[in-house]
Amino acid sequence: MLRGKRIVVGVCGGIAAYKAAWVVRELMRRGAEVRVVMTKSAGRFIAPITFTGLTGTPAVVDLWNPSYAGEVHVELGGWADAVLVVPATMNTMGKLASGVTDDALLATVACARGEVVLAPAMHHLMWNRGSTQRAKDALAQDGVTFLGPVDGPLASGESGMGRLMEPEAIVDGLERVLGNGDLSGRSILVTAGPTVEDLDPVRFLGNRSTGKMGFALAERAAARGAEVTLIAGPVALPTPPGVARVDIRSARELHAEVKGRSADVIIMAAAVADYRPKTRADQKIKKSGVRTLELVRNPDILAELGAERQGARPVLVGFALETEKVVEHARGKLTRKGADLIVANHAKDSFGKATNVATLVTAGDDVPLDVMSKPALADRILDRIHALLSGDSR
Repeated sequence: MLRGKRIVVGVCGGIAAYKAAWVVRELMRRGAEVRVVMTKSAGRFIAPITFTGLTGTPAVVDLWNPSYAGEVHVELGGWADAVLVVPATMNTMGKLASGVTDDALLATVACARGEVVLAPAMHHLMWNRGSTQRAKDALAQDGVTFLGPVDGPLASGESGMGRLMEPEAIVDGLERVLGNGDLSGRSILVTAGPTVEDLDPVRFLGNRSTGKMGFALAERAAARGAEVTLIAGPVALPTPPGVARVDIRSARELHAEVKGRSADVIIMAAAVADYRPKTRADQKIKKSGVRTLELVRNPDILAELGAERQGARPVLVGFALETEKVVEHARGKLTRKGADLIVANHAKDSFGKATNVATLVTAGDDVPLDVMSKPALADRILDRIHALLSGDSR
């Protein structure tokens, strides 16, 4: 998280300037205090009042505004733990590399006492221009950190290297730069997605889990400084930055991977199949009227971990996906499995959605949460895990 951090967001005049508002919102959601400084051309793409409304502080657009007390660029540069320029244009990069400080943003960067981070965005021809690359190299030698750009669709309709990183990825990168890791030094194992149990080479038993919640937990834990291993069932999701990923298919494969590893925290977010076919056919099963399928139980991984652990480690977190009596069933699961925390949610609120509604169930209390994005919920879960690691009431 960025709780307590002071961030100046510098906005340049590029088509991606509107995404700076998303960056500001995400920074504030993660606890940062934000002020904004803009180039005059940035105001042609997004109005300063937008940032004033978001932050509660007037956006700085002019060094010569007599209403500012003292030297505003010196004040901002000294105030900030980091100056994040998003989007950083070719023009601004060239000026910064040359020591030009003829607007409020450039002068603020020149006075920065903390980290300077640039998130470039421009046409791929501009990014690949020799002068831009020389400016990037010079700024990097001066200690500036770059987040992006990335390869992808551009405003011109073309595609290439020059697209702005997504706002959440930019904020994740800034967290890593600042080293604001309340989970630094902790190892966290996260399971995610479904397991599938093969009937034959073609068919399987599975469930509707997309893996989004587990992947969000892995991504946010890594951003908060943890060493994260993600064991993922079959899902179509990219590996989060800084996360070591292991792909599995069945519950027994997941069982073997989890039992073969140690961690400070184990988060069982995967939707693990309770049963598997007793036998797996070597060839495709042909239609032949009514067929009976015999199932056998899969290992109960969370219960095994709870029974085998020594003392209070690892911290064990499970999920209870229910269709009725959600919190009641979650509390029973907490006791039976020997877990420290159960994240209880209803199937209708979770499967296939970008948001979730959950209740955090521990031995001491139940904490119902409002509907929120899965990354936001991941942070709330990790906040509780951090408290458990710190020895707060379990």
